[in-house]
Amino acid sequence: MRSKQAMFFVVPESSSISSISISSISRDRVLAQRTSRQWVRAIASGLVMLYAAPVLAQTAAPVNTGAVPAQESVPLQPGGRPLPPNYESDYVLGAGDAVQIDIFNVPNLSGENARYSVLVDGSLNLPWIGKVNVRGLSLQESSDAIAARYAEFIREPIVTVTLLTPRPMRVAIVGEVNRPGAYTTGQSVGTGPAGQATQETRGEARAGELRTVIEAIQTAGGITQLADVRSVEVRRPRINGTEEVILVDLWAFLQSGNLQQNVTLRDGDTVIVPTATALDPGESQRLAAASFSPDTISVNVVGEVVRPGAVSVAPNTSLNQAILAAGGFDNVRASTGKVTLIRLNSDGSVARREIPVDLSANLSEETNPILRSNDIVVVSPSQRSRTTDVLGVIGGAANAILNPLSALFNIFRSADEINR
Repeated sequence: MRSKQAMFFVVPESSSISSISISSISRDRVLAQRTSRQWVRAIASGLVMLYAAPVLAQTAAPVNTGAVPAQESVPLQPGGRPLPPNYESDYVLGAGDAVQIDIFNVPNLSGENARYSVLVDGSLNLPWIGKVNVRGLSLQESSDAIAARYAEFIREPIVTVTLLTPRPMRVAIVGEVNRPGAYTTGQSVGTGPAGQATQETRGEARAGELRTVIEAIQTAGGITQLADVRSVEVRRPRINGTEEVILVDLWAFLQSGNLQQNVTLRDGDTVIVPTATALDPGESQRLAAASFSPDTISVNVVGEVVRPGAVSVAPNTSLNQAILAAGGFDNVRASTGKVTLIRLNSDGSVARREIPVDLSANLSEETNPILRSNDIVVVSPSQRSRTTDVLGVIGGAANAILNPLSALFNIFRSADEINR
């Protein structure tokens, strides 16, 4: 067998220099390849973030950059006036409402591109998800329902539903108001004295005035002097056929400005203003200045006054003030000691009483009571005037008997004047 012999090679010193140069070149190539791969990864990550940003941004919290935020749209009544402050939180959607939907960071499904009207069946027909039922839901509940449907396409969507124009509503106002009945938003309602329609306002559209309890009472001509504003009721029908009763204390509203007492109404509500069992003169004066009281009431002052007839006065006007508004007593003929007050009660009965008069007296139920709408004040002639009137009638009859020719001549002269 041929024995194997070890072979040794001696490498010159110059060859070590060559190997070092080769190693340096290989290292540079590796670094260049790594750098290229890093750039490719960075570009790919940027492209992914660019296309995924509208979805991933749904979970990001808004950052306060110090810029002035855009002014939010304020919902308006059909008449163009802002709705009450607590209106949106209490309002429930129904057929005919106009709304706007905004989805954070998805402009194609937000703003003017996403304005809809609630359909007759109580639903909204939206892109991608179709019909969403919102009948009977508040704005926040509607936002949650729509967000749940869009969650199939958008990661954690943030949805806001804004009420643009509320639908017409039908509300009944009964009890101690000047013009009880059923009212619909946008119908013609007069605003004359004592809640009577006037020629100037007849046919005028009064849209958007039934949104709160106070607006409904104002539309119905305001409260009467017998209204119990502490116990106003709002009766609200429910879908299951039952009825919810909401108590409203408008006196607390006047005393402290508690806006929670000015309840937002819904379609089908009935506002009941009960009759007060006892009236405080001080409270009556305060109520007369309230916005839900009528501006004027009408009373009749007849008989021996300077200007007899109907007089428009402020609510809770006293008897003495009404007499002075009619020009005061006729100094020649009036009986200034007492007057007769005739009042038609709410149950259809008529009350009549004699009241002693002292024009310098303070407010008092016995001598200077507060008048109500359509009260009649009768100022009788004095005894002297009555005697004079009787004597005049007797004298005329006696003259006709004693002087028939003169009476006949007067008859012909009167007939001739009539023919002229």
